[in-house]
Amino acid sequence: MITISTLIAVPAIAAVVLLVIPFARQAAGYLALLVSLAVLGAVIGFIYRFEPVAGYQFSDDVSWIAPLGVRWHVAVNGVSLAMIAVTALITTCALGFALWAKRDRSHASFALILLTEAFLFLVFAARDLFAFYVGFEGMLIPLLVLLVVWGGAGRKFATLQVIAYTAFGTLLMLLGILYLGLTAPGGPNFDMTAAIGRGNDWVFFAFAIAFAIKSPLFPLHGWVLPAYRNASPEVAAVLSGVASKAGAFAFLAVLVPLFPSQSEKYAWVFIALGTIGFLWGSLLAFRQPDGRGVVAYSSIAQMSFIVLGIFLLSDRGATGATFQMVNHALVSAALFLVVGWLETQVGSGSFAQLGGLARRRPVLATVSMVLGMAALAVPGSSVFASEFLIMLGAFENHWWLGAIVALGVVLAAMYMLRWISAILHDRESALAGTLNPPDLKKGALMAILPLVLVLIGLSIAPAQFTDRVDASAHALISAAAKEAGR
Repeated sequence: MITISTLIAVPAIAAVVLLVIPFARQAAGYLALLVSLAVLGAVIGFIYRFEPVAGYQFSDDVSWIAPLGVRWHVAVNGVSLAMIAVTALITTCALGFALWAKRDRSHASFALILLTEAFLFLVFAARDLFAFYVGFEGMLIPLLVLLVVWGGAGRKFATLQVIAYTAFGTLLMLLGILYLGLTAPGGPNFDMTAAIGRGNDWVFFAFAIAFAIKSPLFPLHGWVLPAYRNASPEVAAVLSGVASKAGAFAFLAVLVPLFPSQSEKYAWVFIALGTIGFLWGSLLAFRQPDGRGVVAYSSIAQMSFIVLGIFLLSDRGATGATFQMVNHALVSAALFLVVGWLETQVGSGSFAQLGGLARRRPVLATVSMVLGMAALAVPGSSVFASEFLIMLGAFENHWWLGAIVALGVVLAAMYMLRWISAILHDRESALAGTLNPPDLKKGALMAILPLVLVLIGLSIAPAQFTDRVDASAHALISAAAKEAGR
C-alpha cells in the first residue's frame, strides 16, 4: 500500500532521474507528466480512504537522526490532505503547460517542478519540526533555480529579493526550532506534539515572521511582484498557487496549535495586518496595468484574507480559511496560466496590448469568464462559500470587522471585472489585431481545464470539501480558541 513517505519520495526520485539521464525534451516532459499523474492518482486514493475526523492518519514515524531526537514523522489530517491534493493537481497542470511551451533545457525544469512538489508534500505532512524545516526551506531551492534560469528580464533582481526575504525568515524559524527541540524535557525532541505550549513570545514571532514572508502577509510582501512578474507562467502558478499556501498552512497547522496562548494574545496583530493587506492589496490590484500585476496583488489580498480568517480563532474562520486556501490556489494558478498563454500569443500581458479577445475565441472567453466569476465570489461559487464562512467568523468577532471584510470583497469584484474587461471586452489593440491570436486550445487548454473543472465541482458541492476538513480545522485552533473564550 502507498504511504505518505512514498508520496513524497516518488516525485523526488523522478526529479533525480530526469536530472541525471539526458532525456529528449518530449520524452522528459511525458515522463514527468506521467509521474505527476500517478502521484495525483495516489492522492485521490488517500482522499477515498481518509476518515473525516480530528487527528492525523496514514502516519509514518521512524527514527531519522537519533542523536538529535529527529524523527521521520509524517501524517495527514483533513487540512494537510487538502493542501497535498491541490499541490498534486497544480503541479500536474504546471508540467502540462511547460510541456506545451517547449522550454529550453526542459528536462531540468520538469525535474525542478517535481522536486518542488516533493518538498511541498513534506511541508504539509511533517509532524517533526526538523522535517518541516527541511521541506519549508527546501522547496525554495528548485523554485529559485526555476526563477533565475527560466524567468524574464528582471529575474536576477527578483531572485535576490526572494532570497533576502525568505532567508531572514527561515533563519529566525530555525533558531526557534532549535530552541524548542534542544530544550525539550528528557533530551532533544523535535516532535511537534512535544513542543505544544513550550514556546515563549520571541519563539512565537520567530515562526510567525517566517510564515508571514512565505504567505505573503503585509508588510512582508516585497518579493511578490518581482517574482510573479518574472517567473515563467507555470512557475508563477506553483508559486502563487501552492508555495505561498505553505505559509498560510503553517499559521493554521503549526503556529496556532504549538503556541495557543501567544496565538490568542497576539491574534489582533494578525487580524489587523490581514485586514490592511486585504484592502490595500485589492486597491493596488485594481490599479495594475497588466494581467500578472492584477493576479500578484490580488494574491497578496487573498492571502491576507486567509490569515485574518485563521486568527479569528473560530470554527467558521478556520474552515473558511482552509477552503479559501484551496479555492485561491486553483484560481490564481489558472489565471497565471491564462496570462502566460496570452503572453505567448501576443507577446505581452499588458492590458494596453490586449482587449476584444472574446471575439472569435469562445473557449478563451468561457474559461476567462468562469475564472473571473469564481474570483469575484459570485453566489453559488466555491469562493463565495469560503469567503462567506470567513465573513461570518468576522461578524461573530466584531460587527465592524465584518463590515470591513465585506468592503474588501467588493474591492475584489472591482479588480476582477477590470481584468475580464481589459482582456475580453475592451477595444482590440493594434498589436492583437495584427497578430490575430488563435483561440485557447490543445495543450494549453488541457493544462488549464482541470483547474476550472475542479472549481466548478467545488461550487456544485462545497459540503463535500468542508465536511472532510471541518473536524481537522477545528481541532487545530481549539486550544487557542479556548484561551480566547470561544
